[in-house]
Amino acid sequence: MPMIECVPNVSEGRRPEIVEAIASAVAHTRGVRLLDVSSDAAHNRSVITLAGTATGVGDAVLTLFAAAVPRIDLRTHHGEHPRIGAVDVVPFVPLNDTPMAECVALARDTASIVAARFDLPVFLYEDAATAPHRRNLADVRRGQFEGLTARMARPEWRPDFGPSLPHPTAGAVAIGARPPLIAFNVNLATADVTIAKRIASIVRERDGGLPAVKALGLAVHDRHLAQVSMNLTDYRRTGMAEAFAAVARAARQFGTDVVESEIVGLLPRAALPPDATESLRLARFDTRQILEDRLGRAAHL
Repeated sequence: MPMIECVPNVSEGRRPEIVEAIASAVAHTRGVRLLDVSSDAAHNRSVITLAGTATGVGDAVLTLFAAAVPRIDLRTHHGEHPRIGAVDVVPFVPLNDTPMAECVALARDTASIVAARFDLPVFLYEDAATAPHRRNLADVRRGQFEGLTARMARPEWRPDFGPSLPHPTAGAVAIGARPPLIAFNVNLATADVTIAKRIASIVRERDGGLPAVKALGLAVHDRHLAQVSMNLTDYRRTGMAEAFAAVARAARQFGTDVVESEIVGLLPRAALPPDATESLRLARFDTRQILEDRLGRAAHL
């Protein structure tokens, strides 16, 4: 049976009761398994991972919106991570032999329902995008929630579905289909976010850095650190070890060092180096973050 993973990112990482309510709604949806919930207070964001049949995953996403939209108000939301929506991004990811076309179809069907049911503007991105300039999530999210009204007034940034103005509290959402990616953060031994941003520009693909790497420089205020936050969109082209080494080299050029790294959410087993905890200075890593292990456990629940 074809299986699809979905990794919604919601703009809440500081109120555990809200995150729990959203995750619980997903967990009680027929045809899916809730695999992981990872929250980050500095980013003020949570990453929820679920998997199941196309029908089950689609239903779970609608349940997630119903739980999140009334509870998250972007007018009072502040965090380090860019965002355009209360439910900010919803990617559908093919598992095993599931064709990408099935995820594209699910993304577009779900986008249509979300727009109608929740009065939300929806942008399609990555493999589900309707135009080349909408493929890259960073381009879709540029200007964030605060810049949505002005941006959506431009013809090239009208939403694919839904109203031509942002939802007053929930903003908009990007829904798409993509291959698996690894969310990989590297924390620096400095609080200077300017350094993190310069390192991010060195390592990310769009500025001539490593292939299949997206990166931002962010502040982690509660720990007095700066962070290079990366998405490795194809670990076979650039893996965690290579990305970590590139950040560490750049950090030394700016007179600092790497303190630790962290994986957000789940990752395929093949992406994890054999000595990852030591070589990547991985913090708070749990083998339950390996996707195949989570899927195996879920199958026996």
